[in-house]
Amino acid sequence: MRRTVKKVIDGDTFEVKVKIQDTNFVRIANFSAPELNQFGGQSAKRKLKRLIEGKVVTLVPKGRSYGRIVADVRLNGKKVSNLMKQ
Repeated sequence: MRRTVKKVIDGDTFEVKVKIQDTNFVRIANFSAPELNQFGGQSAKRKLKRLIEGKVVTLVPKGRSYGRIVADVRLNGKKVSNLMKQ
């Protein structure tokens, strides 16, 4: 499914404009960024924001965690988790 990214929350979580099931929040599968108050947390958020905020991404839901959808996220056919690791 395709969704437009409304807002990046942190380095591995974002909000989409149109709900998936009962939530607008998505966590990137197979990727874990530092928390915002940890070293590297703010820079991870900035990087994710530059990559996907306001753009249309493709989501393949894998499960749920803390009320969020956990999904493989792709931008222009490339896995966002891999782009974040570069």
